Amino acid sequence: MRRHLNTLFITLEGAYLRKDGAAVEVRLEGVTKLRVPLHNLDGIACFGWDISCSAALMAACATAGVSLSFHNPYGKFLAASQGFTPGNVLLRREQYRRADHEPAAVAIASPIISAKLANSRHLLLRAARDHGGKSAERAHALIQAADTLATRQGLVGRATTLETLRGIEGDAAAAYFAVFPHLMTNHDPAVTMAGRSRRPPLDPVNALLSFLYTLLTHDCRSALESCGLDSQCGFLHRDRPGRPSLALDLMEEFRGFLADRTALSLLNRKQLTSRDFDTLESGAVVLQDASRKVVMTAWQERKQEEITHPFLDEKTTIGLLPHLQARLLARHLRGDLDAYPAFLAR
Repeated sequence: MRRHLNTLFITLEGAYLRKDGAAVEVRLEGVTKLRVPLHNLDGIACFGWDISCSAALMAACATAGVSLSFHNPYGKFLAASQGFTPGNVLLRREQYRRADHEPAAVAIASPIISAKLANSRHLLLRAARDHGGKSAERAHALIQAADTLATRQGLVGRATTLETLRGIEGDAAAAYFAVFPHLMTNHDPAVTMAGRSRRPPLDPVNALLSFLYTLLTHDCRSALESCGLDSQCGFLHRDRPGRPSLALDLMEEFRGFLADRTALSLLNRKQLTSRDFDTLESGAVVLQDASRKVVMTAWQERKQEEITHPFLDEKTTIGLLPHLQARLLARHLRGDLDAYPAFLAR
C-alpha cells in the first residue's frame, strides 16, 4: 500500500528551489527558508509569478516520482516538470484506444459521473438532515435538489454518447450550485455566491472553490502519472493542449466529498471571511496570500483523515484516494476488472 505523503506548497515570491543532497531546499535572497526530504513528498506545487527551481531538482523529482507543478498566485495551472513516462507502454496504448472509441469511453465516464452525482447528493441530504431543523425552507430546497440529482443519476446508465453524459452532468451541476448557498449555515454574511462562475470567479465562494479544485487537479494528475497513465488523455473531458483531461475526469468523483466539504468547513467555521478576499479591477475575486495558506493547511489536514475505501474495504487516508482510484482505473484498462469502480462516499 502506498504511504500517504505530503505536498509542499510554495507561495513565497522570489523563492528558489534547489536540490540539497536527498532534500529540496527553499531559498530566498540566498537565505535558506525550508529544507524537506524528497522521500517525504508526493508533490511540489508552486503558486506565484517569480518562483524557480534548479534543473538538478527537476531531475531528482522526476526520478523520485514527485510531481512538480507551477501555478499563478490564484491557482491557474501554468506548467509542470516531468521526466520519462513511467509505467507500461501497453497500458497507455489501451488508454488511447478506449479514449478514441466512444462506447468504451462512455463505459468509463458513466460510473465517474454517477459517482459524482451520488456524492453530491449525499452532501445535500446530510446538510438537510443536520441543519433542516433550523430552516424548513432550506431543508426543502436541499431535498428538492437531491431529488433532481437522483433523477439525473438514473439517466446516466442509459446514456450512449459522451455528449449526453455531459448534458446530464451539466443539468445536475446547475441544480447543485443553485442550492449551494444553503449549505453555508454559519458563515460571514458578506461572503456570497450567485451561481457557479469560473475564469474568473466573481464572488468569494467561487474563488475558494476554484482554488480548491486546482489543488485537487494537482493531486489527481500526480496520482495518474504515478500509475503510468497519461493525464492529458481523458474519457469524459475533450482533449485540449495543456489540459490534464484525465485528471479532470478523475477529480469529478472527489469534488463534493473533498473540495466542496473543505470549502464549507472553512466558511462555516469562519476561518475565512470577506476580509480574506480581494476584488480586482476586472471584477475577478481572489484569495489573499495569507488566506491561501489557510486553505492549503485545511486541505492537508482533510487529506490526513482516515476512511474505509468502499470498494477495497481497506482503511486509508483521504489523501490516498486519488492514487487508489488511479490504480483501479489502470487495473480496469489492463483487463483485471470488468468495470471501473468509481469512488462512492459512505
